[in-house]
Amino acid sequence: MMTKQVLIFLHMDDEHPGYIADHLQKKNIPYRIVRGYQGDPIPALDESMAGLVFMGGVMSVNDDIPWINQEIQLIQQALYSNVPLLGHCLGGQLITKALGYEVTANLVEEVGWHYCHRQNSASAGDWLGDIEDPFIMFHWHLETFALPAEAQLLFSSKHCHNQAYSYGDNVLAMQGHVEMTEPLVLDWITKWQDHLRDTTPSTQNYEQIKESLVPNVAALNQVAERLYQRWTSRLSL
Repeated sequence: MMTKQVLIFLHMDDEHPGYIADHLQKKNIPYRIVRGYQGDPIPALDESMAGLVFMGGVMSVNDDIPWINQEIQLIQQALYSNVPLLGHCLGGQLITKALGYEVTANLVEEVGWHYCHRQNSASAGDWLGDIEDPFIMFHWHLETFALPAEAQLLFSSKHCHNQAYSYGDNVLAMQGHVEMTEPLVLDWITKWQDHLRDTTPSTQNYEQIKESLVPNVAALNQVAERLYQRWTSRLSL
């Protein structure tokens, strides 16, 4: 019998999938990491793929990069075959492009810990359960995705309206970084510390992000646990 697994697509050097990997391990769901930017081949969809997860990256989904185009093609195959999809930041933008919708510059850069507000809808209730409103989210992006037709907006932030949407019963596209863990945040803000000097209403500096790291990550993990639990419940293993 074929062993099915989740494929996780990473887009940055030394990146770790973060909490989604922790969640899959806890549920004994096999997964494999694919790094197209390092030369890993982007596979065509096959029956071994229980679900596809796409993480963030420093590049734009609009860049003419071969592996980006290949990942978009794979997402389109998964949409056609009803294979569950999960996108984080760049990953959410990849899903949006695969659905035929635009990714454009956000009005402002959004970086750091900012609150999101859930929609008052059945879809938001389905995905977020009893997560309190508002809830904390980690952000680091310059662009934003359009909301596809037939998609359901789940939550928004003050600085970016389209923060997450569901599409059908098994696709979740997010602009924020719900996957963050303490080591992952520390790695990012240390590696990119030179980019975290200025502050605006929508961007925090290094010290602000680090100051409340432990309680913010703990709260974020609760949001991630709920969203990932809902997503993995649709996997056919």
